[in-house]
Amino acid sequence: MIVFLNGKFVAEKKATVSVFDRGFLYGDGLFEGVLIKDGLPFRWDQHMERLGEGIRFLKLTMPYRAEKLHRFALELVKRNRIPDCILRLSLSRGITARGYSPKNAVHPAVVMTLHPLPVAGGKGIPRWHVIVASLRLPVNDPLTRFKTANKLTQVLARAEADVAGAQEAILLNTAGYVGEGTTSNVFWLEGGAVFTTPLPSGALPGVTRATIFDVCVKMNIPCREKKIKPAGLFRAHGAFLTMTSMGVVEIGFLDGRRLRRSPLVSKLAAAYKEML
Repeated sequence: MIVFLNGKFVAEKKATVSVFDRGFLYGDGLFEGVLIKDGLPFRWDQHMERLGEGIRFLKLTMPYRAEKLHRFALELVKRNRIPDCILRLSLSRGITARGYSPKNAVHPAVVMTLHPLPVAGGKGIPRWHVIVASLRLPVNDPLTRFKTANKLTQVLARAEADVAGAQEAILLNTAGYVGEGTTSNVFWLEGGAVFTTPLPSGALPGVTRATIFDVCVKMNIPCREKKIKPAGLFRAHGAFLTMTSMGVVEIGFLDGRRLRRSPLVSKLAAAYKEML
């Protein structure tokens, strides 16, 4: 595997970052996971917009413009000959003196790697077992708007899902409302309309989440934000997750209880695939 590291394309075994890098020491950085389809990044501009907002908020330095990163990404895909994959772009603040202070960080680390797409298995839309994690997200936390390099809450929640034999875990916020999945946004159906959690509830402004809003506009389906507690998902007419790696995934079971199903979920999934 060829890796992009700080302006160069190097073999995977030679792609190293310092043990004193703040991304390694403190999770002081950002990342994006971009779907590559037929050799091209899907919704690159939206990913770069979110990354840019995170860079400004964390006061990081990105040494390359989005257009140049785009060229690097295309070259990386070409060199590895993997036209369908996930591209992970990581940005760390770099190396500073020991301590939390970010002063004098002048050499950020920029890394891009390619990863195989997960195998859905079976026919039709994937249908997952999901649990509600015990950990909670803060309400109105500005950091939830970005993919920061510190995702311990999501890591521990996913570990709970692994123990339970589930494919995903939903994180509630401190007020008891649904925030997001560990790597996904949560949607549900009520009366022919599509709903998802508001961003202040702890949801990441996912690129696939935004794509579903566009799909709903195209299909003339109402799509709105709304707070919901887990009990509300059991009353919903159907529920699903969205993520870059898998697109649309139906929630089949929540904490071991079967959820209702709607044919609209499969229609939304098909419309999303058409957009690809």
